[in-house]
Amino acid sequence: MNVEQILAAMTPEVYERLRLAVETGKWPDGNPLNEEQKENCLQAVLLYQAKVAHSTEHMTVSAEGEIVHKSKSELRRELRESQSNEHSIARFKQDDI
Repeated sequence: MNVEQILAAMTPEVYERLRLAVETGKWPDGNPLNEEQKENCLQAVLLYQAKVAHSTEHMTVSAEGEIVHKSKSELRRELRESQSNEHSIARFKQDDI
């Protein structure tokens, strides 16, 4: 499979499962990943982040394959922009609940 075929086959759900597997070292059913699986999953996650996901994470991989570190001010600005573009969080008083 080439890179384009991998990206075309990878849904956001598959990406999240692979990302979680890389983070925890386990598949969703609890079975541990072997070294080859860890390496392949990590490569797939980084590829998806670089080419598909518009991540707001502190550290990501750019479309050119370079690691991007965002400063706190950049993260705050992105958060403010995303909050102004979306519905705000519902706020309740204790008596309302």
